[in-house]
Amino acid sequence: MGLSAGRGPLRARAAGAVEEMDLPGCDPARLDRTYAQFALVNRTVSGWRGIYRTQIRPLLSPGSPATLLDIGCGGGDVPVRLARWAASDGLRLEITAIDPDPRASRFALERNGAAGVTFRQAPASVLVDEGRSYDIVISNHVLHHLETDGLPAFLADSAALCRGLVLHNDLRRSAAAYALFYAGSWVFTGSYIRQDGLTSIRRSYTSRELQAVAPPGWTAARRSPFRNLLILDKRADKRSGERGGRNAAGG
Repeated sequence: MGLSAGRGPLRARAAGAVEEMDLPGCDPARLDRTYAQFALVNRTVSGWRGIYRTQIRPLLSPGSPATLLDIGCGGGDVPVRLARWAASDGLRLEITAIDPDPRASRFALERNGAAGVTFRQAPASVLVDEGRSYDIVISNHVLHHLETDGLPAFLADSAALCRGLVLHNDLRRSAAAYALFYAGSWVFTGSYIRQDGLTSIRRSYTSRELQAVAPPGWTAARRSPFRNLLILDKRADKRSGERGGRNAAGG
């Protein structure tokens, strides 16, 4: 198999493939081990340290707190690490992490309830209905889980909830990513990490595919290793509107 998504079985996105952990009847013990092992997987390959340094930390200050929403937080390890990094840098960051799955919310609360992050079982649409908004909105490994026709609503909700920067971090499909994960994931025993991780890669987008399905204003940035970062910078829209207003006033 060639090392690109353009050949072989990874040529097309496997949108119909199902991850076992998403099934309502999956084994609860294996599911909990999956959430626990996600912490190591995310720490190793998700690239959040770099995203924090380049995208999130410049928006924070030691004075007034910034707010961040994590949509589809799973076991909660990503928002907890973001909170720790901000605290270590002496910066104020208030984080809310949501997931519609009661199993994920229960695990996150039991494992990370004292970590300074507000966990809540809810879909993003409920927060939109409540009129909430945040400086930063993120997700980790959510985009590939969504049905194709569910992606526009998810992006619309995340945009509505954000007054600053949206960052959706996800896998980028490639044969190299599939082969490397297949070779290295044997260590994750007693969970759904191995089989669902391979399915996740098959379900994920290439950067070109993601840009093609994203609404205007969104940018699909290719990141290493094997990542997509889908970005919406609402601050740029605000700055553009302010410049337009000044130009009109001066015209």
